[in-house]
Amino acid sequence: MKEKVLGGLFGLSVGDALGVPVEFSDRKILEKDPVIGMSKRESGEISQMMTTYNQPPGTWSDDSSLAFCLAESLINGFDLRRIGDKFVNWVFQGYWTPHGAVFDIGGTTAGAIKKLTNQSNKPEDCGLTGEYDNGNGSLMRILPMAFYVKDKPLEEQFELTHLVSRLTHGHPRSQMACGMYVQMAINLLNGDDLEEAYAKMRAVSKEYYTKSNFKEELKHFSRILDDESFPTYQKEEIHSDGYVVHTLEASLWSLLRTNSYKDAVLTAVNLGGDTDTTAAIAGGLAGTYYGYGSIPKEWIETL
Repeated sequence: MKEKVLGGLFGLSVGDALGVPVEFSDRKILEKDPVIGMSKRESGEISQMMTTYNQPPGTWSDDSSLAFCLAESLINGFDLRRIGDKFVNWVFQGYWTPHGAVFDIGGTTAGAIKKLTNQSNKPEDCGLTGEYDNGNGSLMRILPMAFYVKDKPLEEQFELTHLVSRLTHGHPRSQMACGMYVQMAINLLNGDDLEEAYAKMRAVSKEYYTKSNFKEELKHFSRILDDESFPTYQKEEIHSDGYVVHTLEASLWSLLRTNSYKDAVLTAVNLGGDTDTTAAIAGGLAGTYYGYGSIPKEWIETL
């Protein structure tokens, strides 16, 4: 289990760091000159002046920082206020950042964390709930919940996961994306292969959400949950922007069509767009499945 947990956390952060230099890059550019390693393109080393944030190689972003805040908090049990306080410390004190300062934060996350600074607000009510607040900011950090809830009853697995999403992203669609992702990760932790884990996640998610208040949102996940051919989609059918449903699709697609950690995260990064988050989310699952030892040593050493 330790191999899988370490694989998940490092897999997420390495994927994140692989994507940071090329975040927002157009897919067509990356098709001609793909990322092949930590700050490396097929054409050669990436110039620091050419990277999106001008950060040193191996720099992780908000995806990893917030996942680490969550993981550290869960060591001492489930406490939404403590998790929220760590998020606040990340913004204002550079907590769990690689270089002591935040350089990337989504608008929905920023708005929610501002609300979290007010201790009179319930943490679970601070997440923004509008239709356009369905970015991938809670999905990118939710992986540690799989480690925490995997032995709990199914209802509690979903409920606690939803609460943690609601710290920043309160719309039902964002909560559901987190719930599905955590179910996939739990299956991988339990030793299922990729196809089995995916099939179980789909079945459990459809059953749970059909019976709940989330039923009306299920249609947004139809490609993942209802289309048997989803893993064989062509790249042109996969979107890699910051919309939570698209990010979940892109990360699962990258995982299901590859056979190694390295190939999964490089496939995710080279989709372009929100490269760091897509690769972090795919990398968290791939690292959990393939284990810590599957992550290229030089990539870990560059973090």
